[in-house]
Amino acid sequence: MNADVSRYGVLGQPIAHSKSPRIHAAFAASLNQKLLYEAYEIAPDELAPSLARFHADAWAGFNLTVPHKQAGFALSETRSDAAVAAGAVNTLIRTATGWHGDNTDGAGLVRDLVANLGVAIAGKRVLVLGAGGAARGILAPLLAEQPAIVAISNRNPWKPEEIAAALKPLGNIVPRTHLSLKGDQYDLVLNATSAGHKGEVPRLPPGLFAPGATAYDLNYGPASRPFLDWAAAQGASRLSDGLGMLVEQAAEAFQRWRGVRPETSAVLADLRG
Repeated sequence: MNADVSRYGVLGQPIAHSKSPRIHAAFAASLNQKLLYEAYEIAPDELAPSLARFHADAWAGFNLTVPHKQAGFALSETRSDAAVAAGAVNTLIRTATGWHGDNTDGAGLVRDLVANLGVAIAGKRVLVLGAGGAARGILAPLLAEQPAIVAISNRNPWKPEEIAAALKPLGNIVPRTHLSLKGDQYDLVLNATSAGHKGEVPRLPPGLFAPGATAYDLNYGPASRPFLDWAAAQGASRLSDGLGMLVEQAAEAFQRWRGVRPETSAVLADLRG
């Protein structure tokens, strides 16, 4: 292998389904840049020694996916504000002495909503379903768009209350349980739960979608169908999975690594095709 070619990759478990190598290869080709990007299945107990080995071998950066985002945060020597707000890292950038952790998930989501789908966030009522790492990772960029309200809902109240308190300096987050949403209506409902991977939908009251509302699932492919099908039956006017978010967060990571943000529309169209 040419030592002058920068090496990048994605680490996760499982990883065989990952579209990241295809996405980053397309980005590099569109910008006439030479790089290597590979996917590696890494068990949780192997992440720390693997990152140490990759650093010693001068790899330039990594994306982290399930289940490594929170562990990646702990293993980062330095962290961006976005990573701190999320409490998780999905992008690692090599430094002389270790790894700098960043989180591009929220920026990718907002870019997909606003630029690709034309969904307004400013002044709108936004609901985030779920209170895990995926939900927390998108809250700071959502708040920066100045919605009228951001509610975060979970089966029990403890996690939403904890997140609302932790992110209070960034804006007001209203903690909810799924059942306490009865009577509420939202312009944008974001599913950040993993229920779709089991073919399930969170237990939610009817009537959540305001007229003209958008339903968006952070998952893509089959895992997004249960929520989106439920949302359509509930009267959501617009439906989208998270494939655009995947592409846009990848473009954000590419920019962190290479100093230029690739065009995403052709890559997203190719994946949709």
